[in-house]
Amino acid sequence: MAQGQFDGLAAVVTGGGSGIGKAVAAALLAAGARVAVLDLQPGDPIGPQCLALTCDVCDDESVRAAIAAAAQEFGRLDIVINNAGIGAQGTVEDNSDEEWRRVLDVNVLGAVRVSRAALPHLRRSPAAAIVNTCSIAATTGLPARAAYSASKGAILALTRAMAADHLREGIRVNCVNPGTADTPWVQRLLASAPDPAAELAALNARQPHGRLVAAEEVAAAVLYLASPAAGSTAGTMLEVDGGMHSLRLRPAEPEAQA
Repeated sequence: MAQGQFDGLAAVVTGGGSGIGKAVAAALLAAGARVAVLDLQPGDPIGPQCLALTCDVCDDESVRAAIAAAAQEFGRLDIVINNAGIGAQGTVEDNSDEEWRRVLDVNVLGAVRVSRAALPHLRRSPAAAIVNTCSIAATTGLPARAAYSASKGAILALTRAMAADHLREGIRVNCVNPGTADTPWVQRLLASAPDPAAELAALNARQPHGRLVAAEEVAAAVLYLASPAAGSTAGTMLEVDGGMHSLRLRPAEPEAQA
């Protein structure tokens, strides 16, 4: 991307207080955008062009207030990164209705509420873009991730539907599909495992490039999709998963004994 492509543009990043969202916010700021971080715990602004706003994506009033505050502060809104999300473990029979509703409320309806509130502002932007954080779980069956996978499958379908609805209004909608990323949630899962080292080895091994995805790698993909340089990219998913979705590599050959 050419230097300065984000100069003058204003973005909001939900779930921007940690993990992938924080990496995205930092990358946007470094690229010249002004950024509002929306989170239940947004933390301190990470730069002079950053606005930290407390926001609950499960509450429409909270979302509308945060979007309005960002648009007022910046005088415009060009980019929305729907990144807020929660994880869930279990098969289809393991989780209660309440847990299913909780996951879908944050992961799916959260993106709906934020996008809905932002659309009137995005329609006035010359470079409007929405990027949703999806997941490898939307396209690849993972064990004990039923509710989470269902929510991310909905995000993938929602991305394409929104792209069809709003492209002719000048608003591009895409999603990024990370593999298992090195985030606070994954670190908590590892810490709670009976054998954290073995669990980490298993997570690394199931990705063809043999390691967790870095949050900064996901952020780089988000920046491309949000950038005016991607003006002809709409309704697509960009995989950042080390090839997990598409590649089927042969097992590594054992090292020859000396």
